[in-house]
Amino acid sequence: MLGEGYHDLPQGHLAALTTYLRRDLRMLPPPPRWPDEVGLTRLGPGESARYRALFRAVGSEWLWFGRLRLDDTALAEIIGHPDYLAFALTGPSGDLGLLELDCRDASEPELAYFGLVAGAIGLGLGKMLMAEAVHRAQSRGVGHLMVHTCAFDAPGALAFYIRSGFVPYRRSIETFRDPRLDGTLPREAAAHVPIIE
Repeated sequence: MLGEGYHDLPQGHLAALTTYLRRDLRMLPPPPRWPDEVGLTRLGPGESARYRALFRAVGSEWLWFGRLRLDDTALAEIIGHPDYLAFALTGPSGDLGLLELDCRDASEPELAYFGLVAGAIGLGLGKMLMAEAVHRAQSRGVGHLMVHTCAFDAPGALAFYIRSGFVPYRRSIETFRDPRLDGTLPREAAAHVPIIE
């Protein structure tokens, strides 16, 4: 456990305060109806390129990098697992968002990744996508759903999860190598987080 005060990081590393939240799924309102031109498409193990493009489009600005460091075999194993549900939110202009439910551990099902591309934010799609997420989790017999968000995520992410019925229950500090320094993400990603070399 870290003591109080400031703690130096190794050169080229970042640290993020992470908040863990949980939502009870026993009583849910009916899901909203999607607009006719919008829907969900399940991403399968043979769609690594599409998945990576969408993952980057949604998450580069927020320093999402974990899936980008996996090779195609490891990525296909995850998104092809029957208890791992990865969906692209699609519209007339292409992929608009990403929703991933990880139910491989039935005792701690997780909303693993969730977000919209920049052009889809502010249209009400996030609220609808979240309703879809909790209903899909509930339909698998899941009683609660966990999610975590960190200080590098979109500024409104934590408040959005709380408005969506998730309750914070734990915090941690995550440290990791800056993914912009090894080429996992472009150097211009997440301009709000300065690169220190």
